[in-house]
Amino acid sequence: MGVSTAVKVGILSDTHGFLDSRIADIIRDCDYAIHAGDIMGAQVLEQLQPRNTVVAIAGNNDFPALWDRSEAAVVSALPKTAQLELPGGIIKVEHGHRFGAYPDHEQLRWDHAEARLIVYGHTHKRIIDRDAEPWVVNPGAAGRERTKGGPSCLVLDASETEWTIETVLFADSAVA
Repeated sequence: MGVSTAVKVGILSDTHGFLDSRIADIIRDCDYAIHAGDIMGAQVLEQLQPRNTVVAIAGNNDFPALWDRSEAAVVSALPKTAQLELPGGIIKVEHGHRFGAYPDHEQLRWDHAEARLIVYGHTHKRIIDRDAEPWVVNPGAAGRERTKGGPSCLVLDASETEWTIETVLFADSAVA
């Protein structure tokens, strides 16, 4: 019998130039990190140190005029969408702002039907929607702005046969 490879993925969004150090600690314990946009600074990406890859996409606040001038090449290189292939399926990532204030989960499912999981940000509202496939999640905000209770992220454990998602929510007092 073959050995099933399992991976751990830290999922975050909406740091707005500040990554809570407790979230950074969670990411260090993950194989991959996904940042679903509104990064607003290269230092945030530098603080994301999973064991393997960081997948980051641009949010509606990720363009050169809103970032430090010296980081124009970094922000300009961010894609609008991304995907990560894992044991058991594909994650599709987009910020969600193309839908306005509140992305429609059915539209996301329609647009990314090949995925097992869709990650979006933008609303700063933590959501794990498993009502239909693909699942749709929003990790909330991992910085200081509009955290709605405190900085948060999601942790996905993925194997060929099972995917589980845990919400990590910290107290509102941000740690530098």
